[in-house]
Amino acid sequence: MTSIAVIGCGKIGEALVAGLTAAGVDPANVTVSNRREERSAELTERYGVTAVTDNSEAATGAEIVFLCVKPDKTLAVAEEIAETVNDNEPTSTVASMAAGVTLGALEAAMGAGAAVVRVMPNTPMTVGKGVSAIAAGRYVDDEAADAVAELLSSVGDVVRVAESDMDAVTALAGSAPAYLFLVAEALVDAGVSLGLRREVATQLAAGSVAGAGAMLEQEGADPADLRAAVSSPAGTTVAALRQLEESGLRGMFFRATEACARRSAELGAVDEEDEGSGEE
Repeated sequence: MTSIAVIGCGKIGEALVAGLTAAGVDPANVTVSNRREERSAELTERYGVTAVTDNSEAATGAEIVFLCVKPDKTLAVAEEIAETVNDNEPTSTVASMAAGVTLGALEAAMGAGAAVVRVMPNTPMTVGKGVSAIAAGRYVDDEAADAVAELLSSVGDVVRVAESDMDAVTALAGSAPAYLFLVAEALVDAGVSLGLRREVATQLAAGSVAGAGAMLEQEGADPADLRAAVSSPAGTTVAALRQLEESGLRGMFFRATEACARRSAELGAVDEEDEGSGEE
């Protein structure tokens, strides 16, 4: 069975560990690293995995290494484990979960021939409903890419994309839960304004968002068709939708996703510049 290392066990890292073990991965084949010993002990007790405080120790012997640290720490950790990863037999595949950190920057940090995969997850993976997009580096073969995708499928859906699509993926999936949480929050406040108790408004809004999401997951579902099905001529829903359209809702989402994708590209450019300046 595949040996796995998860470096960094914050929300995303722990969600991945929880998903892997729940999906039947033997905890004996999972090693996690975390800087705090008390946190390591907590992870061992909760999931039965091996927990250490040294990143290189976690990566030793691992076939797949997930980097679940913050973007500004990712390249430093990649450099830290590079020698260990390259000495493993077979050489590890390293999957980075960090936004904006490019395959080029990761390959430069890991050294020549490094097998790296870039992953853009989103936070619903913490409840097994995530969407992860993956882009494989030039030294990753199909078998290794499939192995990463299969492991990630334990916490949600997996989509293969070109790296050039990653900024758009960040805008449409990586950051999208926050947009929907904002919509839900606005619905709750609107319900309170209409006279509902906040707890009732929250239950109604949360249930509606979850239910709509479940309908969208049905095979062949189309959001335009689903919207039309609930929009009776001259009815209450149409009256509400007209207000949303006249308020420029679609334009807001166009501008928001464009801003998100632009910021993702900026972060990636900074990483590339930093790597370049370090080589001169």
